[in-house]
Parts: sequence; C-alpha cells; structure tokens
Amino acid sequence: MKAVAYRRPLPITDAESLLDVTLPEPVAAGRDLLVRVQAVSVNPVDVKVRAGSTPADGQAKVIGWDAVGTVEAVGEQVTLFKPGDQVWYAGDITRPGSNAELQLVDERIVGHAPTSIPAAQAAALPLTAITAWELLFDRLGATADTEGALLIIGAAGGVGSILTQLARRLTKLTVIGTASRPETQAWLRELGAHHVIDHHQPLLPQLQAAGVPQVTAVAGLTHTPTYYPQIVEALAPQGKLALIDDFKEPLDVMPMKRKSLSLHWELMFTRPMMQTADMHKQHELLDEVAKLVDAGRLRSTLGEHFGSINAANLKRAHAFIESGKARGKVVLEGF
Repeated sequence: MKAVAYRRPLPITDAESLLDVTLPEPVAAGRDLLVRVQAVSVNPVDVKVRAGSTPADGQAKVIGWDAVGTVEAVGEQVTLFKPGDQVWYAGDITRPGSNAELQLVDERIVGHAPTSIPAAQAAALPLTAITAWELLFDRLGATADTEGALLIIGAAGGVGSILTQLARRLTKLTVIGTASRPETQAWLRELGAHHVIDHHQPLLPQLQAAGVPQVTAVAGLTHTPTYYPQIVEALAPQGKLALIDDFKEPLDVMPMKRKSLSLHWELMFTRPMMQTADMHKQHELLDEVAKLVDAGRLRSTLGEHFGSINAANLKRAHAFIESGKARGKVVLEGF
C-alpha cells in the first residue's frame, strides 16, 4: 500500500523529512477495523512527532492522527461496525498513523462519519472534536446548564475552532476567543464567539471592556506559560484552567492557590494509549459530533485543502502548521 513516512527526525525543509513509501497491507484482528483512508488532516502533534521522535531501527514511521474512510474488514471481536461503513477517528499515537491507504484502528475510538458533508470537510474534525469535547465536558465539567464565561486562548486554531462552537451551542457559557489577525478574528465571530480579543494585548482590560470582569474557566490551547500570569489574573475565584500544550519548563502552580483555582490536563490520546476502561467514550462522542454536524449545529473547521496525500503536499502542510498562521485545519484527500 502507498504511505507517507519518515525514518529520522529532520527539518521539514529537508528532502527526506517525509517520504513516499510502499508498505505491506495490515490485517484486521481482535477489535480492530481495517480502514481504507479517504481524507486526513494535519495537526500540531504530527509536526511534533516528526520533528522529535526517532523511529526504531530506522524503520519507516507513518504518522497522521485524523482520518475519514471506509471499513474494508473487521477483526473477529468487532461489534460496532461492518465492512462498508463510513467512519472517522483520530487514532492512537502508539500505532501507525493515517497517512497510508490502509490503517488499523480500534473500533472503540471510531465513530460513524457524518453523512451531510464531504470526506475532506469531515477529516478536519475528529482529533480536535475529541480534544475540545473532553476538555469542555470531562475536564471543565461543563453541562448544558453551565453559565459563566469561558476564555479560549488561541481560539482560531483547530481545537479552538470546534471548542468555540461546542461551548456556544451546547452550554450557556459566554464564549470569548483570542485571535490577533483580522481574518482569524472574523473566523471566530463566524463560529459563534460572543467576544473576540487580541492575545497580543493585555487580556483583562479587554475582557472588562467587553463587560466580562472575570472568567470562570480558561482553555489554554497554545503558549499557556506566556499568558499564565494574565490567566490567573483573569480567572474568578474557584475558576478552572484546562490546557493542552507542552511546556519546556515546569509550570509554577502556586499563583493559583490564593484563588483556589484548579488545573486540568487534556490529552485526547490518553484513553487509547492507556487502554482505559472508558475508551469507548470516544466512539460515543464521535457519533454524537457527527449527529450535531448532520443537524447543522456544528460546522467543519476546514481551513485549507492541500491536495492529495503524498510527501510533497504533507511537507507543505507541516511547514504551514509550523508557521503558526493556520486558521482551522489543513486537509488532504486521496492517494
């Protein structure tokens, strides 16, 4: 089968940073589905793994953690899907990724794809939808009746774009997103943010000018250490901070003590990576997100379509993600 892989961590500008390769076709067993991949999207995790993780013994490592495709075959223990089903998923970081014609994935982290949008639009959503859903409902504990104000730092990116919609459509929260460019600010307003502020300017004065004296929750999606003192300042007593980004230095949690603030980590790979007893929750939430898409309550966050799935186009996509200028998601389709 055709695939795109890498053999050693290299800058994306290097000719061998990503390679077109041919690999043996995998075989479904147990609870695995064998999926023929139609479309994928590129996430920051793809860039981080490619740039920082060395494959064992120089083997070709396939990455990619978003896919829409068709079930080709199922393992003997599969109960949720059958051959021919259209599915979507983000996969498992410990297993080969979606930048291949065929991929094995555990049925418990797979959902039925939405039927109302093309595969390319659907491919923009799984990883970010899982992350945003778990952050909002599992980590921050939001419900349909939750009020207060949610500040989303870096709201125009992939996770922020779907988190903005989920919080606006499924809770009573006032949603404030940060973005620094006119086009990304306009994007957030289209997605339903009540207010949009500039993260290059002091946050609290902008919140207060918008009529929000303090927020009850913050989603730190990027550069959280940079904004950390302002986040603590902006949070109301007993507020919550949920974050997804990586730190080079430890985060000092002591400034949170005076207000009794709480800190919550979200990593959407935890359930499949740790084989948790509730990993089937990702199947359930992806099915629910698909229903919301088909009902017109959520929209795709596709920002750019970079063509077919090959090494050259994936290099372009990785470079674009590394630039920090992506709005929504970058999608590729077909081999």
